[in-house]
Amino acid sequence: MARVLFVTWDGGGNVTPAVEIAGELHRRGDEVRFLGQRQQRESIEKVGFGFSAYSDPGPWTATGKRNTIMNAFGFLRLLAGRSLGRDLIAEVGVYPADIVVIDCLLWGALEAASRHGVRHIVFVHSLFAAVEQKMASGAPGTVARISGLDPWKLWTNADGIVAATLEELDIPPSKPLAISYTGPVLPSGEKLPPSKPTSATILVSLSTTYIAGQTAVLQTILDAVADLPLRAIVTTGPAVDPKDLISPANVEIHRYIPHAEIMGGVSLVVGHGGHSTTMLALAHNVPLVILPMNSAFDQPLIGRRIQEKGAGVTLAASSSATEIAAAILNVLGDKAYQREAALLGASILAATGTHTAADRVHSFLN
Repeated sequence: MARVLFVTWDGGGNVTPAVEIAGELHRRGDEVRFLGQRQQRESIEKVGFGFSAYSDPGPWTATGKRNTIMNAFGFLRLLAGRSLGRDLIAEVGVYPADIVVIDCLLWGALEAASRHGVRHIVFVHSLFAAVEQKMASGAPGTVARISGLDPWKLWTNADGIVAATLEELDIPPSKPLAISYTGPVLPSGEKLPPSKPTSATILVSLSTTYIAGQTAVLQTILDAVADLPLRAIVTTGPAVDPKDLISPANVEIHRYIPHAEIMGGVSLVVGHGGHSTTMLALAHNVPLVILPMNSAFDQPLIGRRIQEKGAGVTLAASSSATEIAAAILNVLGDKAYQREAALLGASILAATGTHTAADRVHSFLN
């Protein structure tokens, strides 16, 4: 039995794959704990894991409305702040760990683990190219280096790097880096039957995190599908109130439905390019129309790669209802998009991401 600590943050799509891998490790007999932000406690303890909160992570919340300055300050402090590293060392002092799995963006925690000789793995929860281009080479990386934290050095100093994504969708890093790709982590218990929708049904889902302007984009999508011969299921997530949307007759709006429960009956996903939703759609042979909502991280790159692979099309978030409607009809009407989605989906299923990721964690213990 191994003792494993996951060091995470409330970033939306990064949490679920970590929890799924932790669940697989627990089923194998490992003792698993989490260190994260206070608002994560309830959801993580609910699935049976021990949890400790950071003492002072700064003003960051994924779903709450926030102004641009506070958002940037809170995000950068979370990534490059040294307090998370101190909390990590304090945590392993109370609950010793054989291996620590640290989110790739928590550079303060990675630095402390390296400096104190704590065995640790870097966990990448999306395309590594996005982590490199948007984070390490972008403003967050600049702030980190000013603070004495070099993301590349911290990644290379770790015992290993585990990327829970599809290698054929990623782009090789600009510098030599040993990345162990596991394939995407899908929801536990998912049977993944082939997609056989009986009628044209689309799923519309943008980010579960707060992004300015997201409600307006959702409304434009609703306007786009209003006169189309299809049924649309919309999930808004915690950041958008369904009451703020005007729903056409062919649309049903829900705050939350597990996408894994309905994806098998869906012909198309209209999404934001979030890694988890995109990978789940592909695993069901479902093509996508992507409108990236957040240019600061992975969504534009995922959208670009999906379009390059022929598994969907990507539009600007500012697209009109007419443009969105045309894209939906185009993807639904051209079977080539589904064929290319199915090819990527076959690779996702073959990778068995959750099991492979758990295997990789164990491999660093030997």
